[in-house]
Amino acid sequence: MQEIQGIIVPILTPMNADESVNEAELRRQIDRLIGAGVSGIFPFGTNGEGYILSEQEKEQVLTVCVEQTAGRVPVYAGTGCISTRDTIRQSRRAKELGADILSIITPSFAAASQEELYEHFRTVAEAVEMPILLYNIPARTGNALAPTTVERLSEIDNIVGVKDSSGNFDNMLQYIERTRKRDFAVLSGNDSLILWTLLAGGKGGVAGCANVFPKNMVAIYRRYMDGDMAGAREAQDAIRPFRDCFRFGNPNTIVKAAVAMLGYPVGKCRAPFNRLSSEGEAAVHKALDMLQAKGVC
Repeated sequence: MQEIQGIIVPILTPMNADESVNEAELRRQIDRLIGAGVSGIFPFGTNGEGYILSEQEKEQVLTVCVEQTAGRVPVYAGTGCISTRDTIRQSRRAKELGADILSIITPSFAAASQEELYEHFRTVAEAVEMPILLYNIPARTGNALAPTTVERLSEIDNIVGVKDSSGNFDNMLQYIERTRKRDFAVLSGNDSLILWTLLAGGKGGVAGCANVFPKNMVAIYRRYMDGDMAGAREAQDAIRPFRDCFRFGNPNTIVKAAVAMLGYPVGKCRAPFNRLSSEGEAAVHKALDMLQAKGVC
C-alpha cells in the first residue's frame, strides 16, 4: 500500500499546436517535478485536462507517466466517470498500465444522492483491488461527498483517502474528524489551504500550483514536517499573488499559461478552454516576475 502524503502534482498535459499530446515535454515535466521533490504524479486530473482527453489519450498519458516516473514516486490515475460501469473499466485499465493509486472523482451532471454516491464508490472498490483516493469537487461535478459518506467509505479497506477541492474548510475539517481513527489521508485540493490542512491533521495537498513553482509547494510540506512553521507559512503565503490571477479565467488554463510563460513548451489548453485576456496575461506575467524575484519560481 502506497503512503498518501506530501505534495502530489496534478500534472498538466503538454500539447502540440494541433492539440495532440506532447510526450517529450510530458517526460521533461515529470523529471522537473520529481526533481523538485513532489510526492506523487497525478496525470489527467483537472489541471491535466482529464475532462477533455479521450480514453486513448488518457492511456497514452498514463503510459508515459508510469514509464518516466519509473517507481520514483507513486502515480495517481484519475479514473472517475459518470457511470459506475465505466469507472470500473477505466480503473481496471489503469491498473493494467501500472498506476499505483486511483483518484476517483464523483459522478457529474446528474444529481446523485449520498446513498448513490456511497454505492458507486463501494462497488468500484470491490471490483478493483487498488488503493482509491476519493475526489470531491462539487463546483465542477454538481455532486458533493458529505462528511458522513466519506466516513462510511473510509471503512472500506482500499478506500484510503480523499482530496477535497470544495474550498470549504469546515467540510475538510469534518473529513479529518470523522476519519481520524483510521489510516485515512485527507488532502487539500485548494492550494491556499495546504498548511491549514496539515495543522488540522491532514496529510498534504494535490497542488495545481506545483506545476508552476514545485519547490515552493514542496517547501510548505517539508518545512511543516520539520517543525519550521514560520518557513511553512512563508511558502504558503508566497502563492497568493499567483492565486489572485485566477479571477481572470479558468484556473487550470491560467496554470498552463504560467508554465508556458516560464519557458516550457507545454502549449495551450485544449479548445475552447484556451483563452486568456490581455489583462489576464499581464497579471500572470506580473505575478511571475514578482515571484521569480523572490526566488519562489
